[in-house]
Amino acid sequence: MFTLADPFSSPLRPVMEGRRGAISCENPLAAAAGLRAFERGGGAADALISAQAVLAVISPDACGLGGDMLALVHAAGGDVTAINGTGCAPAGWAGEPIEGANAITVPGLVGAWTSLHAGHGTLPLAELLAPAIALAEEGFRVTSYLAGALVAQRDRLLAGGAESWPLFDRKKGDLVRLPELAALLRAVADRGATAFYEGEIAQAVERAVRPLGGTLRASDLAAHETVVSAPNSTSWAGLTVMTQPPMTQGILLNMSLAALEAASPEAGRAMDHAGIELTEAAFAYRARAGAGMALMSEALTYDPERALHRGGPRAYLHTAGVACADADGCVVSSLVSVFDDFGSAVYVPEGGFTLNNRAAGFGPAPNDAAAGKRPVHTLAPALLTGPDGSVWALATPGADGQVQTLLQVLSRARLAGEDLAAAVAAPRWRSENGQLLIEESHPEIEALRALGHALKVLPAGDLRFGAVVAAGLHDGSPRALADWRRLTTAGVA
Repeated sequence: MFTLADPFSSPLRPVMEGRRGAISCENPLAAAAGLRAFERGGGAADALISAQAVLAVISPDACGLGGDMLALVHAAGGDVTAINGTGCAPAGWAGEPIEGANAITVPGLVGAWTSLHAGHGTLPLAELLAPAIALAEEGFRVTSYLAGALVAQRDRLLAGGAESWPLFDRKKGDLVRLPELAALLRAVADRGATAFYEGEIAQAVERAVRPLGGTLRASDLAAHETVVSAPNSTSWAGLTVMTQPPMTQGILLNMSLAALEAASPEAGRAMDHAGIELTEAAFAYRARAGAGMALMSEALTYDPERALHRGGPRAYLHTAGVACADADGCVVSSLVSVFDDFGSAVYVPEGGFTLNNRAAGFGPAPNDAAAGKRPVHTLAPALLTGPDGSVWALATPGADGQVQTLLQVLSRARLAGEDLAAAVAAPRWRSENGQLLIEESHPEIEALRALGHALKVLPAGDLRFGAVVAAGLHDGSPRALADWRRLTTAGVA
Protein backbone atom coordinates (compact mmCIF):
# COMPACT_ATOMS: atom_id res chain seq x y z
CA MET A 1 0.00 0.00 0.00
CA PHE A 2 2.62 2.52 1.13
CA THR A 3 6.40 2.43 0.79
CA LEU A 4 8.02 2.25 4.22
CA ALA A 5 11.47 3.69 4.93
CA ASP A 6 14.29 1.60 6.39
CA PRO A 7 14.20 2.63 10.09
CA PHE A 8 17.96 2.14 10.47
CA SER A 9 18.90 4.57 7.72
CA SER A 10 16.04 7.09 7.72
CA PRO A 11 16.50 10.36 9.63
CA LEU A 12 12.70 10.51 9.93
CA ARG A 13 10.55 9.06 12.70
CA PRO A 14 10.67 5.34 11.88
CA VAL A 15 7.76 3.09 11.03
CA MET A 16 8.05 0.55 13.85
CA GLU A 17 7.09 -3.10 13.58
CA GLY A 18 5.59 -5.04 16.46
CA ARG A 19 4.70 -8.64 17.19
CA ARG A 20 1.40 -8.30 19.05
CA GLY A 21 0.32 -4.71 18.54
CA ALA A 22 1.16 -1.15 17.59
CA ILE A 23 -0.07 2.26 18.75
CA SER A 24 0.40 5.85 17.67
CA CYS A 25 -1.11 8.63 19.76
CA GLU A 26 -0.97 12.16 21.05
CA ASN A 27 1.15 11.64 24.18
CA PRO A 28 3.81 9.20 25.47
CA LEU A 29 1.88 8.45 28.67
CA ALA A 30 -1.13 7.46 26.61
CA ALA A 31 1.04 5.32 24.34
CA ALA A 32 2.44 3.56 27.41
CA ALA A 33 -1.10 2.73 28.57
CA GLY A 34 -1.90 1.25 25.16
CA LEU A 35 1.27 -0.85 25.18
CA ARG A 36 0.37 -2.09 28.66
CA ALA A 37 -2.95 -3.34 27.27
CA PHE A 38 -1.16 -5.20 24.47
CA GLU A 39 1.31 -6.73 26.90
CA ARG A 40 -1.54 -8.01 29.07
CA GLY A 41 -3.12 -9.82 26.14
CA GLY A 42 -5.45 -7.11 24.84
CA GLY A 43 -6.09 -6.12 21.26
CA ALA A 44 -6.28 -2.85 19.34
CA ALA A 45 -9.63 -1.82 20.82
CA ASP A 46 -8.35 -2.38 24.36
CA ALA A 47 -5.18 -0.37 23.71
CA LEU A 48 -7.22 2.45 22.18
CA ILE A 49 -9.58 2.77 25.14
CA SER A 50 -6.72 2.69 27.63
CA ALA A 51 -4.79 5.39 25.74
CA GLN A 52 -7.85 7.60 25.33
CA ALA A 53 -8.63 7.35 29.05
CA VAL A 54 -5.15 8.62 29.88
CA LEU A 55 -5.61 11.51 27.45
CA ALA A 56 -8.90 12.35 29.16
CA VAL A 57 -6.93 12.82 32.41
CA ILE A 58 -3.78 14.60 31.24
CA SER A 59 -5.09 16.60 28.24
CA PRO A 60 -8.45 18.07 29.34
CA ASP A 61 -7.90 21.07 27.10
CA ALA A 62 -8.25 18.76 24.08
CA CYS A 63 -10.51 15.93 25.25
CA GLY A 64 -12.23 14.37 28.22
CA LEU A 65 -15.30 12.64 29.60
CA GLY A 66 -17.34 15.72 28.79
CA GLY A 67 -16.49 15.33 25.10
CA ASP A 68 -16.79 12.96 22.17
CA MET A 69 -15.08 10.12 20.32
CA LEU A 70 -15.30 8.95 16.74
CA ALA A 71 -13.68 5.75 15.54
CA LEU A 72 -13.38 3.51 12.48
CA VAL A 73 -12.91 -0.14 13.37
CA HIS A 74 -11.48 -2.71 10.95
CA ALA A 75 -12.37 -6.01 12.61
CA ALA A 76 -10.19 -9.10 12.37
CA GLY A 77 -12.49 -10.55 9.72
CA GLY A 78 -12.31 -7.45 7.53
CA ASP A 79 -15.64 -5.77 8.32
CA VAL A 80 -15.39 -2.02 8.96
CA THR A 81 -17.77 -0.11 11.20
CA ALA A 82 -17.95 3.53 12.26
CA ILE A 83 -18.60 4.35 15.91
CA ASN A 84 -20.26 7.73 16.36
CA GLY A 85 -19.60 8.70 19.96
CA THR A 86 -21.17 12.15 19.69
CA GLY A 87 -24.31 13.53 21.26
CA CYS A 88 -27.33 15.64 20.40
CA ALA A 89 -28.30 19.16 21.34
CA PRO A 90 -30.57 19.23 24.41
CA ALA A 91 -34.22 18.35 23.91
CA GLY A 92 -35.16 21.58 25.70
CA TRP A 93 -33.11 23.92 23.52
CA ALA A 94 -35.49 26.58 22.19
CA GLY A 95 -33.35 28.94 20.16
CA GLU A 96 -31.04 30.28 22.85
CA PRO A 97 -27.70 31.63 21.56
CA ILE A 98 -25.20 28.82 20.92
CA GLU A 99 -22.60 29.93 23.44
CA GLY A 100 -21.39 29.08 26.92
CA ALA A 101 -23.65 26.58 28.66
CA ASN A 102 -25.93 26.44 25.61
CA ALA A 103 -23.13 25.22 23.33
CA ILE A 104 -23.02 21.85 25.09
CA THR A 105 -24.18 18.64 23.41
CA VAL A 106 -24.57 15.32 25.23
CA PRO A 107 -21.04 13.93 25.78
CA GLY A 108 -20.47 10.75 23.77
CA LEU A 109 -17.03 9.50 24.85
CA VAL A 110 -18.05 7.10 27.62
CA GLY A 111 -20.82 5.57 25.52
CA ALA A 112 -18.39 5.09 22.64
CA TRP A 113 -15.90 3.34 24.94
CA THR A 114 -18.47 0.86 26.15
CA SER A 115 -19.76 0.25 22.62
CA LEU A 116 -16.25 -0.36 21.28
CA HIS A 117 -15.42 -2.57 24.25
CA ALA A 118 -18.59 -4.65 23.89
CA GLY A 119 -17.89 -5.33 20.22
CA HIS A 120 -14.10 -5.69 20.16
CA GLY A 121 -12.60 -5.61 23.66
CA THR A 122 -11.00 -8.59 25.36
CA LEU A 123 -9.65 -7.26 28.67
CA PRO A 124 -11.96 -6.07 31.48
CA LEU A 125 -12.80 -2.36 31.32
CA ALA A 126 -11.35 -1.96 34.81
CA GLU A 127 -8.00 -3.20 33.51
CA LEU A 128 -8.07 -0.73 30.64
CA LEU A 129 -8.92 2.30 32.77
CA ALA A 130 -6.39 1.46 35.50
CA PRO A 131 -3.52 3.62 34.10
CA ALA A 132 -5.80 6.65 33.79
CA ILE A 133 -7.17 6.12 37.30
CA ALA A 134 -3.64 5.89 38.69
CA LEU A 135 -2.61 9.14 37.00
CA ALA A 136 -5.69 10.94 38.27
CA GLU A 137 -5.17 9.66 41.83
CA GLU A 138 -1.38 9.83 42.11
CA GLY A 139 -0.91 12.93 39.98
CA PHE A 140 0.59 14.07 36.68
CA ARG A 141 2.73 17.03 35.64
CA VAL A 142 1.16 19.94 33.78
CA THR A 143 2.68 20.17 30.28
CA SER A 144 3.54 23.41 28.52
CA TYR A 145 0.55 22.93 26.20
CA LEU A 146 -1.88 22.51 29.08
CA ALA A 147 -0.32 25.35 31.07
CA GLY A 148 -0.70 27.70 28.11
CA ALA A 149 -4.33 26.73 27.63
CA LEU A 150 -5.06 27.28 31.32
CA VAL A 151 -3.72 30.82 31.07
CA ALA A 152 -5.48 31.60 27.80
CA GLN A 153 -8.84 30.23 28.96
CA ARG A 154 -8.74 31.39 32.59
CA ASP A 155 -11.67 33.79 32.26
CA ARG A 156 -13.83 31.19 30.52
CA LEU A 157 -13.00 28.57 33.15
CA LEU A 158 -13.83 31.04 35.91
CA ALA A 159 -17.18 31.80 34.26
CA GLY A 160 -17.84 28.07 33.96
CA GLY A 161 -17.37 27.45 37.68
CA ALA A 162 -13.93 25.83 37.45
CA GLU A 163 -12.23 27.79 40.22
CA SER A 164 -12.47 24.69 42.44
CA TRP A 165 -10.84 22.45 39.80
CA PRO A 166 -7.43 21.23 41.04
CA LEU A 167 -6.05 22.28 37.63
CA PHE A 168 -7.23 25.88 37.90
CA ASP A 169 -4.33 28.37 37.87
CA ARG A 170 -1.72 25.60 37.77
CA LYS A 171 1.61 26.18 36.02
CA LYS A 172 3.90 24.07 33.85
CA GLY A 173 5.50 21.29 35.87
CA ASP A 174 2.99 21.40 38.73
CA LEU A 175 1.85 18.02 40.04
CA VAL A 176 -1.93 17.76 39.87
CA ARG A 177 -4.26 15.12 41.31
CA LEU A 178 -7.87 14.75 40.17
CA PRO A 179 -9.59 12.52 42.75
CA GLU A 180 -13.12 13.16 41.50
CA LEU A 181 -12.17 12.15 37.97
CA ALA A 182 -10.44 9.04 39.33
CA ALA A 183 -13.61 8.10 41.20
CA LEU A 184 -15.73 8.59 38.09
CA LEU A 185 -13.41 6.48 35.96
CA ARG A 186 -13.54 3.75 38.61
CA ALA A 187 -17.34 3.90 38.53
CA VAL A 188 -17.32 3.56 34.73
CA ALA A 189 -14.96 0.60 35.07
CA ASP A 190 -17.40 -1.03 37.51
CA ARG A 191 -20.78 -0.16 35.98
CA GLY A 192 -20.11 0.86 32.40
CA ALA A 193 -21.91 3.73 30.67
CA THR A 194 -24.72 3.91 33.23
CA ALA A 195 -22.23 5.37 35.70
CA PHE A 196 -22.03 8.43 33.48
CA TYR A 197 -25.42 8.74 31.80
CA GLU A 198 -27.63 7.92 34.80
CA GLY A 199 -27.66 8.77 38.47
CA GLU A 200 -25.38 11.17 40.32
CA ILE A 201 -23.08 12.25 37.48
CA ALA A 202 -25.98 12.95 35.12
CA GLN A 203 -27.61 15.02 37.85
CA ALA A 204 -24.28 16.78 38.50
CA VAL A 205 -24.04 17.75 34.83
CA GLU A 206 -27.48 19.32 35.05
CA ARG A 207 -26.54 21.13 38.26
CA ALA A 208 -23.46 22.59 36.58
CA VAL A 209 -25.32 23.73 33.47
CA ARG A 210 -28.68 24.99 34.81
CA PRO A 211 -27.42 28.02 36.84
CA LEU A 212 -25.52 29.23 33.77
CA GLY A 213 -28.69 29.28 31.66
CA GLY A 214 -28.03 26.04 29.80
CA THR A 215 -30.81 23.67 28.77
CA LEU A 216 -28.92 20.34 29.01
CA ARG A 217 -30.67 18.03 31.48
CA ALA A 218 -30.05 14.64 33.05
CA SER A 219 -32.85 13.29 30.85
CA ASP A 220 -30.79 14.19 27.76
CA LEU A 221 -27.94 12.04 29.05
CA ALA A 222 -30.29 9.17 29.84
CA ALA A 223 -31.62 9.25 26.27
CA HIS A 224 -28.15 9.17 24.66
CA GLU A 225 -27.34 6.44 22.15
CA THR A 226 -24.04 5.58 20.46
CA VAL A 227 -24.53 5.11 16.72
CA VAL A 228 -22.68 2.26 14.99
CA SER A 229 -22.96 2.21 11.19
CA ALA A 230 -21.11 1.70 7.92
CA PRO A 231 -18.39 4.22 6.98
CA ASN A 232 -18.13 6.39 3.91
CA SER A 233 -16.17 4.27 1.45
CA THR A 234 -14.63 5.25 -1.88
CA SER A 235 -11.97 3.92 -4.24
CA TRP A 236 -8.89 6.08 -4.64
CA ALA A 237 -5.52 5.39 -6.26
CA GLY A 238 -6.06 1.64 -6.02
CA LEU A 239 -7.05 1.78 -2.34
CA THR A 240 -10.32 1.91 -0.43
CA VAL A 241 -10.58 5.07 1.65
CA MET A 242 -13.04 5.02 4.55
CA THR A 243 -14.07 7.99 6.66
CA GLN A 244 -16.67 8.76 9.29
CA PRO A 245 -20.24 8.96 7.95
CA PRO A 246 -22.69 11.71 8.97
CA MET A 247 -22.76 13.69 11.07
CA THR A 248 -19.10 14.37 10.40
CA GLN A 249 -17.36 16.15 7.55
CA GLY A 250 -15.22 13.08 6.80
CA ILE A 251 -16.85 12.89 3.36
CA LEU A 252 -14.95 16.07 2.42
CA LEU A 253 -11.72 14.04 2.45
CA ASN A 254 -13.21 11.44 0.09
CA MET A 255 -14.39 14.24 -2.21
CA SER A 256 -11.05 16.06 -2.19
CA LEU A 257 -8.99 12.92 -2.81
CA ALA A 258 -11.21 11.87 -5.71
CA ALA A 259 -10.94 15.29 -7.33
CA LEU A 260 -7.17 15.36 -6.83
CA GLU A 261 -6.76 11.96 -8.46
CA ALA A 262 -8.91 13.05 -11.40
CA ALA A 263 -6.86 16.24 -11.85
CA SER A 264 -3.56 14.27 -11.94
CA PRO A 265 -1.26 17.18 -11.07
CA GLU A 266 2.48 16.65 -11.04
CA ALA A 267 4.17 16.30 -7.66
CA GLY A 268 5.35 19.54 -6.08
CA ARG A 269 3.90 22.96 -6.83
CA ALA A 270 1.07 21.67 -9.01
CA MET A 271 -0.07 19.06 -6.48
CA ASP A 272 0.07 21.47 -3.56
CA HIS A 273 -1.92 24.08 -5.47
CA ALA A 274 -4.50 21.52 -6.53
CA GLY A 275 -4.82 20.23 -2.97
CA ILE A 276 -5.34 23.73 -1.57
CA GLU A 277 -7.92 24.67 -4.16
CA LEU A 278 -9.83 21.38 -4.11
CA THR A 279 -10.12 21.23 -0.33
CA GLU A 280 -11.42 24.81 -0.36
CA ALA A 281 -13.96 23.70 -2.97
CA ALA A 282 -14.95 20.70 -0.82
CA PHE A 283 -15.55 22.86 2.24
CA ALA A 284 -18.32 24.66 0.39
CA TYR A 285 -20.31 21.45 1.09
CA ARG A 286 -19.58 21.29 4.83
CA ALA A 287 -23.12 22.25 5.86
CA ARG A 288 -24.41 19.44 3.65
CA ALA A 289 -22.11 16.77 5.13
CA GLY A 290 -25.21 15.02 6.44
CA ALA A 291 -25.86 13.87 2.87
CA GLY A 292 -22.83 11.59 3.16
CA MET A 293 -21.96 9.54 0.08
CA ALA A 294 -24.46 11.46 -2.08
CA LEU A 295 -21.94 14.33 -2.13
CA MET A 296 -19.53 12.23 -4.20
CA SER A 297 -21.58 13.19 -7.26
CA GLU A 298 -20.66 16.87 -6.78
CA ALA A 299 -17.86 18.02 -9.10
CA LEU A 300 -15.00 19.96 -7.50
CA THR A 301 -13.16 22.31 -9.84
CA TYR A 302 -10.17 24.63 -9.68
CA ASP A 303 -7.94 26.78 -11.87
CA PRO A 304 -4.45 25.22 -12.20
CA GLU A 305 -2.93 28.65 -12.88
CA ARG A 306 -4.23 30.79 -10.04
CA ALA A 307 -5.69 30.83 -6.53
CA LEU A 308 -9.44 31.46 -6.45
CA HIS A 309 -9.56 32.52 -2.78
CA ARG A 310 -12.75 30.64 -2.02
CA GLY A 311 -11.87 30.28 1.68
CA GLY A 312 -13.87 27.74 3.64
CA PRO A 313 -11.75 26.01 6.29
CA ARG A 314 -11.90 27.62 9.73
CA ALA A 315 -9.43 28.05 12.60
CA TYR A 316 -9.85 25.43 15.31
CA LEU A 317 -6.86 23.58 16.73
CA HIS A 318 -7.89 21.01 19.27
CA THR A 319 -8.54 17.24 19.52
CA ALA A 320 -6.28 14.21 20.08
CA GLY A 321 -5.72 11.19 17.85
CA VAL A 322 -5.13 7.52 18.65
CA ALA A 323 -4.51 4.76 16.08
CA CYS A 324 -3.97 1.10 17.00
CA ALA A 325 -3.44 -2.23 15.25
CA ASP A 326 -3.06 -5.79 16.48
CA ALA A 327 -1.68 -8.99 15.00
CA ASP A 328 -5.17 -10.53 14.78
CA GLY A 329 -6.19 -7.98 12.16
CA CYS A 330 -8.05 -5.36 14.17
CA VAL A 331 -7.10 -1.78 13.23
CA VAL A 332 -8.77 1.29 14.76
CA SER A 333 -8.54 4.96 13.80
CA SER A 334 -9.95 7.50 16.27
CA LEU A 335 -10.17 11.08 17.48
CA VAL A 336 -11.34 12.45 20.84
CA SER A 337 -12.31 16.05 21.46
CA VAL A 338 -14.15 18.65 23.54
CA PHE A 339 -14.03 21.10 20.55
CA ASP A 340 -12.53 24.40 21.82
CA ASP A 341 -9.92 24.41 24.60
CA PHE A 342 -11.75 22.88 27.60
CA GLY A 343 -14.91 22.86 25.45
CA SER A 344 -17.53 25.15 26.97
CA ALA A 345 -15.32 25.51 30.09
CA VAL A 346 -18.39 24.56 32.17
CA TYR A 347 -16.99 22.47 35.04
CA VAL A 348 -18.68 19.49 36.69
CA PRO A 349 -17.00 19.31 40.14
CA GLU A 350 -18.46 15.93 41.10
CA GLY A 351 -16.74 14.35 38.08
CA GLY A 352 -13.67 16.54 37.70
CA PHE A 353 -14.20 17.37 34.01
CA THR A 354 -15.42 20.16 31.73
CA LEU A 355 -18.19 19.84 29.16
CA ASN A 356 -17.80 20.23 25.41
CA ASN A 357 -19.09 23.10 23.26
CA ARG A 358 -19.74 20.98 20.17
CA ALA A 359 -23.03 22.77 19.39
CA ALA A 360 -20.82 25.59 18.11
CA GLY A 361 -20.44 23.32 15.07
CA PHE A 362 -23.97 24.18 13.95
CA GLY A 363 -24.15 26.66 11.08
CA PRO A 364 -26.05 27.31 7.87
CA ALA A 365 -28.93 25.01 6.90
CA PRO A 366 -29.12 22.08 6.64
CA ASN A 367 -26.61 22.17 9.51
CA ASP A 368 -28.78 24.62 11.45
CA ALA A 369 -29.28 24.11 15.17
CA ALA A 370 -32.31 22.26 16.51
CA ALA A 371 -33.24 20.44 19.70
CA GLY A 372 -32.21 16.78 19.63
CA LYS A 373 -30.01 17.26 16.55
CA ARG A 374 -26.31 16.49 16.08
CA PRO A 375 -24.17 19.24 14.47
CA VAL A 376 -21.73 18.49 11.67
CA HIS A 377 -18.56 17.30 13.38
CA THR A 378 -15.02 18.21 12.39
CA LEU A 379 -13.57 14.89 13.57
CA ALA A 380 -12.45 12.91 10.53
CA PRO A 381 -10.29 9.84 11.24
CA ALA A 382 -9.52 7.74 8.15
CA LEU A 383 -8.91 4.09 7.44
CA LEU A 384 -7.42 2.71 4.22
CA THR A 385 -7.26 -0.83 2.87
CA GLY A 386 -5.24 -2.11 -0.08
CA PRO A 387 -5.43 -5.09 -2.42
CA ASP A 388 -2.31 -6.52 -0.74
CA GLY A 389 -4.20 -6.92 2.54
CA SER A 390 -2.62 -3.90 4.19
CA VAL A 391 -4.75 -1.75 6.48
CA TRP A 392 -3.78 1.68 7.80
CA ALA A 393 -5.47 3.99 10.28
CA LEU A 394 -4.57 7.68 10.12
CA ALA A 395 -5.87 10.65 12.06
CA THR A 396 -4.79 14.12 13.10
CA PRO A 397 -6.06 16.93 15.34
CA GLY A 398 -6.83 20.28 13.79
CA ALA A 399 -10.58 20.51 13.06
CA ASP A 400 -10.90 21.77 9.46
CA GLY A 401 -7.18 21.17 9.05
CA GLN A 402 -7.74 17.42 9.44
CA VAL A 403 -8.96 16.93 5.86
CA GLN A 404 -6.13 19.08 4.51
CA THR A 405 -3.37 17.36 6.48
CA LEU A 406 -4.53 13.85 5.58
CA LEU A 407 -4.87 14.81 1.93
CA GLN A 408 -1.25 16.01 1.88
CA VAL A 409 0.08 12.89 3.59
CA LEU A 410 -1.92 10.50 1.41
CA SER A 411 -1.17 12.26 -1.87
CA ARG A 412 2.56 12.35 -1.09
CA ALA A 413 2.62 8.69 -0.06
CA ARG A 414 0.41 7.32 -2.83
CA LEU A 415 0.46 9.72 -5.78
CA ALA A 416 3.96 11.19 -5.42
CA GLY A 417 5.54 7.89 -4.36
CA GLU A 418 7.16 9.06 -1.13
CA ASP A 419 7.56 6.60 1.72
CA LEU A 420 5.01 7.05 4.51
CA ALA A 421 7.50 8.40 7.05
CA ALA A 422 8.66 11.10 4.61
CA ALA A 423 5.07 11.99 3.74
CA VAL A 424 4.18 12.49 7.40
CA ALA A 425 7.34 14.49 8.14
CA ALA A 426 7.15 16.78 5.09
CA PRO A 427 6.36 20.51 5.49
CA ARG A 428 2.64 21.34 5.28
CA TRP A 429 0.20 24.05 4.38
CA ARG A 430 -3.23 24.81 5.79
CA SER A 431 -5.93 26.93 4.20
CA GLU A 432 -7.68 28.87 6.96
CA ASN A 433 -10.07 31.83 6.92
CA GLY A 434 -8.84 33.05 3.52
CA GLN A 435 -5.14 32.72 4.29
CA LEU A 436 -2.71 29.96 3.37
CA LEU A 437 -0.66 29.05 6.43
CA ILE A 438 2.58 27.30 5.46
CA GLU A 439 5.54 25.89 7.36
CA GLU A 440 8.70 27.95 6.81
CA SER A 441 10.65 25.00 5.40
CA HIS A 442 8.10 24.26 2.67
CA PRO A 443 9.89 24.15 -0.72
CA GLU A 444 6.96 25.64 -2.68
CA ILE A 445 6.48 28.90 -0.75
CA GLU A 446 7.48 31.21 -3.58
CA ALA A 447 5.75 29.13 -6.25
CA LEU A 448 2.47 29.19 -4.33
CA ARG A 449 2.81 32.91 -3.69
CA ALA A 450 3.26 33.42 -7.43
CA LEU A 451 -0.06 31.66 -8.01
CA GLY A 452 -1.77 34.28 -5.87
CA HIS A 453 -2.11 32.47 -2.54
CA ALA A 454 -2.21 34.79 0.48
CA LEU A 455 0.60 33.16 2.41
CA LYS A 456 1.34 33.38 6.12
CA VAL A 457 4.66 31.67 6.84
CA LEU A 458 4.81 30.01 10.27
CA PRO A 459 7.51 28.14 12.21
CA ALA A 460 7.79 24.45 11.47
CA GLY A 461 5.67 22.43 13.87
CA ASP A 462 3.15 25.17 14.62
CA LEU A 463 0.10 23.57 16.26
CA ARG A 464 -2.08 24.47 13.30
CA PHE A 465 -0.38 21.89 11.06
CA GLY A 466 -1.71 18.93 13.03
CA ALA A 467 0.03 15.84 14.38
CA VAL A 468 -0.58 12.65 12.42
CA VAL A 469 -1.01 9.30 14.16
CA ALA A 470 -0.72 6.20 11.98
CA ALA A 471 -0.98 2.49 12.76
CA GLY A 472 -1.81 -0.51 10.65
CA LEU A 473 -1.04 -3.94 9.31
CA HIS A 474 1.68 -4.24 6.67
CA ASP A 475 2.88 -7.65 5.45
CA GLY A 476 0.80 -9.14 8.27
CA SER A 477 2.65 -7.29 11.03
CA PRO A 478 1.32 -4.44 13.21
CA ARG A 479 3.16 -1.18 12.49
CA ALA A 480 3.01 2.36 13.86
CA LEU A 481 4.40 5.78 12.96
CA ALA A 482 4.23 9.07 14.87
CA ASP A 483 4.47 12.60 13.52
CA TRP A 484 7.39 14.64 14.88
CA ARG A 485 4.96 17.45 15.63
CA ARG A 486 3.57 18.01 19.16
CA LEU A 487 4.20 15.14 21.61
CA THR A 488 3.01 12.44 19.21
CA THR A 489 4.41 9.02 20.12
CA ALA A 490 4.38 5.54 18.60
CA GLY A 491 5.16 2.20 20.21
CA VAL A 492 4.94 -1.52 19.52
CA ALA A 493 4.55 -4.66 21.58
